[in-house]
Amino acid sequence: MAGTAHPSYAALCERIAELADLSAIGGLLFWDRSTMMPAGGSDTRAHACAALERVSHQKRTHPEVGRLLAELEPWAAELDPDCDEARTVRVVRRDFEKARRVPEDLAADIARADSLGEDAWMKARSANDFNLFRDALSHHLDLRHRYVACFDDFEHPYDVLLDDFEQDLRLSELRPLFSELQAALVPLVASAASAGTARRNVLAGTFPAGDQRAAVLEVVKQLGFDDEHWRLDPSAHPFAVAQGPQDVRVTTMYDESDLSVSLYSVLHEFGHGLYEAGVAPAYSRTALGGLVSLGLHESQSRMWENVIGRSRPFSGWLLSVLQKRFPEQLGAVDADTFFRGVNDVEPSLIRIFADETTYNLHVLLRTDLESRLFEGQLTVDELPAAFDDGMHSLLGVEVPDAAHGVLQDIHWGAGLIGYFPTYTLGNLMAAQFFAQAERDLPGLQEDLARGDVGRIRQWLRENIHAHGRKYSSRELLRRVTGEELRVDPLIGYLRDKLTAATLLPAG
Repeated sequence: MAGTAHPSYAALCERIAELADLSAIGGLLFWDRSTMMPAGGSDTRAHACAALERVSHQKRTHPEVGRLLAELEPWAAELDPDCDEARTVRVVRRDFEKARRVPEDLAADIARADSLGEDAWMKARSANDFNLFRDALSHHLDLRHRYVACFDDFEHPYDVLLDDFEQDLRLSELRPLFSELQAALVPLVASAASAGTARRNVLAGTFPAGDQRAAVLEVVKQLGFDDEHWRLDPSAHPFAVAQGPQDVRVTTMYDESDLSVSLYSVLHEFGHGLYEAGVAPAYSRTALGGLVSLGLHESQSRMWENVIGRSRPFSGWLLSVLQKRFPEQLGAVDADTFFRGVNDVEPSLIRIFADETTYNLHVLLRTDLESRLFEGQLTVDELPAAFDDGMHSLLGVEVPDAAHGVLQDIHWGAGLIGYFPTYTLGNLMAAQFFAQAERDLPGLQEDLARGDVGRIRQWLRENIHAHGRKYSSRELLRRVTGEELRVDPLIGYLRDKLTAATLLPAG
């Protein structure tokens, strides 16, 4: 982006660089809160987050930003509409118009509540008592209703929240898409669940946490995890956050009776981190260097966790690595058994541990609950029972308590309302992206069988990661695949994989 002759463009970029720096500080505060902060530090941290948001909001909505945009827009209109400068002006204008509708005090209140809400969620989940979280969730919803009221160009109030995570997504589009997916998934799950009898978790056993950490690091270092720019830490809920391409933080959780928990959560978060690390260096500290959408982001994490991570060729290589670390636990497991085991289909309680096929049903439930909360069809007090009823109707699973039900996810604690749908959008996009990668990279399956991810990693960087926020997720999907978002590629991919794993009945 350097070299533009317009002095106002340079001035705008200076302001955006400062906002990027403040965002990086916010990411560090979030990472520390979830990994290192003492339990008693939540109140102080909440005030710090609110102060940081207040400063960021002032700079994001400063009248000088509007003045610079007004001066630059005629100039940008004369440029190639696909060039970085023109794209930057459009992205900053969108951010500016959206931010300036929200009062500074409300933005600070939301940041404070998000920090305190996560602490309330952790205490409630630990105590298995929804009542300890009820007021924090109610406060989140009140603040989001006030936030939604700042806007007037929506069909449904939930649309405003969806737009924060997936640009221009509307519930009127999401509902039929998810209905189509549910109609295809329910019989697929039923067929797969009835196809086998002797199922077992091939990664169950005794796996000390320290050995797990060493094992998953060995795996992801061969995929691109870099000690100089990445780190791995434990947290109550796995996540990834980057302060830029040079500083990527990944977290996981360890279950010493089940290696799959840390293994696949690290592969998932590695996908997020690889995306952040792959944004073009020229976009660092610019308007194009941030996240274009959570759906696109999730397409990358779900691809590494599932489309690559649970594929037949890659799982054969993965097993060989794990057997060297855990010969007693895994030495007798053959590659076909391992592949079948890590793709097994069995409706279960916990979303983050759900198999790839049933996973989207968990997301569909949460999306439905969130939208009903914002329609006034559901109250906070009714939420636990509605969650339990949905688990029974969609997955045939009985929820034993709040910790395994409505309190299992961190998202509502952290105020991330509208985030859940992006997981399924990511799964849909991942299937389409990977199908295109296979067309573009003959021999890709043979690469994965050797644990060689160099070509697919470079393909993802060139086609997806490097562009940052330059293109919307829909535009990028069309540019890479020539397609709109569709359900069929994901269903076809799942059917093919389950058939190969003998998890679907023959014929």
